[in-house]
Amino acid sequence: MGTITIMPNPFTYGQPVSPDRFVGRRSEIQAAFDQIYSRSNLALWGGPAMGKTSFLEFLASPQVWQKYGQDPSQAVIVLLSCESIQPFTAAGFWQEVFSLLQEELDGEPDLQEQIDTLLNQGRASTRGMRQVLKQLRKRHKFLLLLVDDYDWALRENHYYTYAEMETFLTECRSIAYHSLERRYVSMIVASLRPLNELGPALNPHSSPWYNHYLFQSLKPLTDPEIDHLMAGIPMTSTLRGLIRDIAGGHPALLQVAGSLLYRELKTGNVPDAQAFVQDFEATTRPIFETIWKRCSQVEQALLMLMALFKLDGRLHHNKHFDLKGIEVFFSQHQRELINLVEQGVITNQNKLGVMISHQDLLFTSSIMERWVIQELWQTNHQLLKDRQKVFLNLLSHSHADQVTEAIKWISQHQNKVKTALE
Repeated sequence: MGTITIMPNPFTYGQPVSPDRFVGRRSEIQAAFDQIYSRSNLALWGGPAMGKTSFLEFLASPQVWQKYGQDPSQAVIVLLSCESIQPFTAAGFWQEVFSLLQEELDGEPDLQEQIDTLLNQGRASTRGMRQVLKQLRKRHKFLLLLVDDYDWALRENHYYTYAEMETFLTECRSIAYHSLERRYVSMIVASLRPLNELGPALNPHSSPWYNHYLFQSLKPLTDPEIDHLMAGIPMTSTLRGLIRDIAGGHPALLQVAGSLLYRELKTGNVPDAQAFVQDFEATTRPIFETIWKRCSQVEQALLMLMALFKLDGRLHHNKHFDLKGIEVFFSQHQRELINLVEQGVITNQNKLGVMISHQDLLFTSSIMERWVIQELWQTNHQLLKDRQKVFLNLLSHSHADQVTEAIKWISQHQNKVKTALE
C-alpha cells in the first residue's frame, strides 16, 4: 500500500516566517546590509505583526548573507528580544547578550572563557562589551546585535527607573557611536513606533540619544510582493481581490488568508467567499484587537471618525446624523494620520504629498473598518461617557456632540449599518 505525501502548509501564523519563505522588503534589506557594511546602526519599526521579528531572523541567516554577497564568517550574530528579559533591566540585557555571544563563539574557546569570566564576575556591561569588541577586532570579526521588541527597553518598571533607562541608552550610544570599538559593532533594533516617539524626553541641550540610527519603517507589502507570496496557489481573480480587500498588504493577515485558503484547497473544497471571510475574521481577531489597543486616543478617534464618514457615504438618506464641519479634525492631526498610514492601518490614496483629508483615506483592511464600527456600537453607558470626554478634549463642544449623536445612532440602528457594510 503506497503512502500519501501531504505537503506542509507553506503559510505561517503565530511564528516568524522562515528565511526561505520571506518575501519582499528588498529596499529595507539593502538598507540593513548597507548599515551593517559600514558598521552603522538601524532602527526598524512597524505596527503589530508587520514582520519585524521575521525581518531580524532573515538578517541572522548566513544563507541570506551569501545571497546578498556578504561574508557571514566575519560577523558574530546575536539575536535577542527585550520582551524575553522579564523584568527588563540594563544588567539583564547585557547578561543575555554576553550569554548568547558566548554560544556563538564555538571556534573561539579562549574568548568564550573570557566572556564566562565577565559573566561570573558580574561584569556583563558596556565596559565589558568594549573588552569583547577589542578581542573580536584582533580576530577580524565584528558583532551584529539584532534587538527585537526594543520598546521594552524604553519604558520604566519597578526594577528599571527612568534614570537607569537614560544611562542604558547613553551607554548604548557610546558603544555604537563614540567609542573606538564602534567599528566592530553594528546594532539593529526593532520597535512598534519610531524611537523618537519612545523613551526619555529629548534634552534640548544635548544631541538626541537616538541620532546614531538610520530610521526605517516596515510598511504593508506591495501588490507584486503579495502576488509573490501567493504564487503557486490557484485562485480566481475574485478571490484574489477578496484577499487584498480583507488583508491589505499586512504580512500576518496575508499569512492567515493564505493558510486558510491552502487548507481548503488541500481538502478538495471550493472556497466559499462568505465562509472564508468569517473564518478569516475569527482567526485574526487578536491581531485587530492588538492594533486597536496600540493606537493612541487621538489615533483611535481618527479611526472612529473615518468609519463614521465612510458610513455617512454609504447610508445616504438612511441616516440621521450630521458630521458637517468635523473634517477639520483631520487637518489638525496630520502627524497621527501619517503614523496610521506608516503602520499599515489605513491607506493614503493621495500620492502628491499634500495635506491628507478624510476623503483620501481608506482602511487597509475592510475587517479593520468593521472592527472599528463594532467598537462604536458595542458602547455601554460608561464607555460612551469616556469617549465623549476624549472627543471633548479634541473637538469643540458642538462637534463632540455631533460625534456622540452619530455613535448613538449607529448603536441603535445596527441592522442598517450591517446592510450598508455588506
